[in-house]
Amino acid sequence: MKKLILLLTLTFGSFLLYAQPPGPGDDPDTPVPFDGGLSLIIAAGVGYGAKKAYDAKKKKQTDASEK
Repeated sequence: MKKLILLLTLTFGSFLLYAQPPGPGDDPDTPVPFDGGLSLIIAAGVGYGAKKAYDAKKKKQTDASEK
């Protein structure tokens, strides 16, 4: 029953939410930049993937040298 109430609240509560109206000096046709931190997240992902690949290669070389 709690899940149903939560679901209904979240579903129908969204009808009460509105965006902030533009101010008197704002141009409503101004594009919004979406690159705020996206490039940093992509760079961090590339760095993390490179480290994982390096660690896997290093472990494989270590395992091969022990045999």
